[in-house]
Amino acid sequence: MAAEEEGLTGPDEAWPAPEPDPRSGSGSDVRPGPEHRPEPRSVPELLLGRPPMARPLPSFDAEAAPAEPGPLFVDWLATALAAGVLDPQAFTLSTVDADGMPDARVLVLRDVDAAGTGWNFSAAADSPKGRQLADHPAAALSVYWPQLGRQVRVRGTVERAADLVAAAEFATRSPAARVGALVGRQSEPMSSLAEYDEAVAVARRRLEATPDAVAAGHAVYTLWAHEVEYWQGDAQRRHVRLRYTRTGPVRTPEWSRTLLWP
Repeated sequence: MAAEEEGLTGPDEAWPAPEPDPRSGSGSDVRPGPEHRPEPRSVPELLLGRPPMARPLPSFDAEAAPAEPGPLFVDWLATALAAGVLDPQAFTLSTVDADGMPDARVLVLRDVDAAGTGWNFSAAADSPKGRQLADHPAAALSVYWPQLGRQVRVRGTVERAADLVAAAEFATRSPAARVGALVGRQSEPMSSLAEYDEAVAVARRRLEATPDAVAAGHAVYTLWAHEVEYWQGDAQRRHVRLRYTRTGPVRTPEWSRTLLWP
């Protein structure tokens, strides 16, 4: 994930600089029209000359890491926020379907307990991910912060919280998030965006009439970590990887630490 995302060019780098427009006196703010754009290039051509991790990155002293993974995540998250990382709470949740095929999507991390054992997120129980977790309650979670070249990977079993917990969590969400959840029907086929806009209008009126409404099937999940890995990238490929492995039960966890080859 890290190497793939870092290698992509941005919109201002994908096309050559435009010719100056004589009508404006300067071409600095003029973007080329479709008729001036070159033919689409291949992925290797787009990535050529843009190696990942080619920038100053923070160090990571694995020997000084805490005994539990939780405090280290709080430290890394605070560093990401201070560095201006966009959406640092976004993570990729990976599950498997009934046929054993992997699936992944980006969600929002809600909380991590002090030890780093329980990683909380919410989802619709009737969505594909909700159904997959019901059939196979295990998942992997991964976070990547490009500006820092840091990645966190978590694997473990997943448990759904009680409905009262989900209702309390739903009340903390923004109005827009609650309206979207009340619309529901996630991942179902849709005829047009107009159909969605109409459903949003209905859901908004419902929320205005009943502010404490909770979306049907709204669920809070906890991923109970068996393993947590911290990965610090390096421009010279001297990446530092530290894996925590839980050896005790969830309620009274104990952790072992292992330095991994890059």
